[in-house]
Amino acid sequence: MNNFFKTIIAGYGAKKLGGGCFSTILIFIVIYWALGTCNRPAQQDRGYRTGTGMHTTPVKTEVHHS
Repeated sequence: MNNFFKTIIAGYGAKKLGGGCFSTILIFIVIYWALGTCNRPAQQDRGYRTGTGMHTTPVKTEVHHS
């Protein structure tokens, strides 16, 4: 999601849900963080949970020329 729209949505939600200064800022941070995690791919696709998937070491490949 675009950062501009995340900020607008989080600001509107914080204004509606927040009661005071501290709670409004806290709610803004929580909503902004939640909107930032919506479009990320699932973590198991990256291999964090199962230990498989993307490898951190580069794989060497050999190229044979004829």
